[in-house]
Amino acid sequence: MSQSVMKKSALKILPGLLCLALPLSSCSSSKPASTAAMTVTPAEQRYREATDRIEKKNYDKAIVILESLMFSTRATDLEDDVLNSLADSYFKKKEYILAADTYRRLLQQTPDSPYARNAQFQLAMSYEKLSPYHELDQEYTVKAISEFTTYLDQYPSDDFGDAASDADMYKKLMEVDPSNASYRQKYEAAMAALSSQSPARYSIQAIPALREKLAHNRYSIARQYAKLKKYQAAEIFYDVVVNQYADTKWIEPAWVGKIDMEIKRGNWFEARQSIETFQQLFPGKGALVEDAAKKVLSHYSNSRDPKSQE
Repeated sequence: MSQSVMKKSALKILPGLLCLALPLSSCSSSKPASTAAMTVTPAEQRYREATDRIEKKNYDKAIVILESLMFSTRATDLEDDVLNSLADSYFKKKEYILAADTYRRLLQQTPDSPYARNAQFQLAMSYEKLSPYHELDQEYTVKAISEFTTYLDQYPSDDFGDAASDADMYKKLMEVDPSNASYRQKYEAAMAALSSQSPARYSIQAIPALREKLAHNRYSIARQYAKLKKYQAAEIFYDVVVNQYADTKWIEPAWVGKIDMEIKRGNWFEARQSIETFQQLFPGKGALVEDAAKKVLSHYSNSRDPKSQE
């Protein structure tokens, strides 16, 4: 039985549990309550074993069990439970590639799962964890930005409403059954969610930081090409920063580098236009392109002087 189904069932039986906790005279039913033995399938039993391992932080054994259940629980109520627990176990073991693959599998196979929201956020988090230093390939940085953006598109609001509802429900269930460890665990998780930063807020803050890293990467590549005197290639990467990362701190040095490459390539008209644009975009920062402006002015002065052609 999935946690979403268990939660719905708990809400339904809560009044009954509260009634049982009261003196018998306060319950209106005159018939004795009948209980039906719940049949636990082998898959459910194995899943419980896995969750027990997870609670004990024995993720390796939990993963072995959950991986064996991936296909046998396909198209059953347990499918999303298994995938979510498996993905979470990978994530906690810092196996972020496997975590990302499993979260994505959950989203593709069970898009209506109550775990979908968390899976989308954790998918973005997995790619963020895989994002390397700016000098290295930024494939995972690009993916992290994409997945955080998807999360914000699909779930733009904060998640405090659900956490508050869960905290209230499990608090009442604990009053009925104080010894139930599961109720206490879920109550504590809900309270932690209320006190921590929400996924929506985290996503909003993560995207600019990741974009800074991407801009730094492109700028560094441009600088390397410039050192190798491959000025055209350098200008291409400076242009990437100028055109795609204007919201980062690398925009000013990228403009300066772009102007320098245009001068080195003899593209004087483009250099003059770039200098004028820079001065408009960054008033008060003219000193950064002062030498470049002098070179451009000198070029045009010499081109008009007949003696310079001799």
